[in-house]
Amino acid sequence: MTLNPQETALLFPGQGSQFVGMGAELAQRYPAAQQVFAQADALLGFSISRLAWNGPEKDLNETINTQPALMVHSIAALRVLQELHPDFKPVMTAGHSMGELSALVAAGAMTFEIGLPLVRTRGEAMRRAGEISPGGMAAILGLDIPTLDKICTTASQPGQPVQVANDNCPGQVVISGAAPSLERALELAKAAGAKRAVPLAVSIAAHSDLMRPAQEQFTQAVQEAAISAPGTPTVGNVSATPLKTAEQVRADLYAQLTSRVRWTESIQWMIAQGITTFIEVGSSSVLSGLLRRINRSVQALPLGSPEDFERLAAAF
Repeated sequence: MTLNPQETALLFPGQGSQFVGMGAELAQRYPAAQQVFAQADALLGFSISRLAWNGPEKDLNETINTQPALMVHSIAALRVLQELHPDFKPVMTAGHSMGELSALVAAGAMTFEIGLPLVRTRGEAMRRAGEISPGGMAAILGLDIPTLDKICTTASQPGQPVQVANDNCPGQVVISGAAPSLERALELAKAAGAKRAVPLAVSIAAHSDLMRPAQEQFTQAVQEAAISAPGTPTVGNVSATPLKTAEQVRADLYAQLTSRVRWTESIQWMIAQGITTFIEVGSSSVLSGLLRRINRSVQALPLGSPEDFERLAAAF
């Protein structure tokens, strides 16, 4: 296997990919990764590196900590990739949910110094919204999007919305909303033939209207952030098409809090443009697993540990 940068895209994970120990071995092996973690500690004013490497897991899983920790690991891995293979420049980026901000850093739309505090603010705003408007999320397996859209419409009540939050891959969809409506949607999904319909262990209703209390704080932070047009095409979660201008980047980030993540469409669009290899930069291999369910003809490569870099070296 030889990697062709013109047929390669970088993917960046979002919440759900974190784990205690993330990035520790990478930082021990590569000074470039260690520098990113040290810079993150200074930017945030506390040791996100210690939390990512040593836990406790409960604190790492707090939205306010999870989101910056994931970005730090992703950018640390990206910097190692750039140092080891400076001439290798993939032609597209995309990130799942919060991972979109990591993708925008990789694409040059914002610096790490801008992106990391913005991610921290996003986590703060979402946590506060969860306190103001409690809700939850649930995974549904085996039903398509049109069916789930109808189920969510039926299950929703005034002031108690539920909606499709993540179109992760064919047959795997996440819905999000107020607890009573979410429960109704789960029963309706089971009646409609879902293979599984299970609540997720989260305390917020991400990518739903219940995130509106987070909108003002995050929108203001995005407005004040130094954002430019991506130097590398970055496929947005909300539009599922490339964000070409700073205004389009801001619009996608604004809308992302309350809109569904159109991940299946995003991946399909990139494949249609000729992408054959996707490198998942950062923690875990969640996106690689989704990719195999979207299209088995393309290749997924995780890149978050020293072992991953050793395997990748064979492709150069």
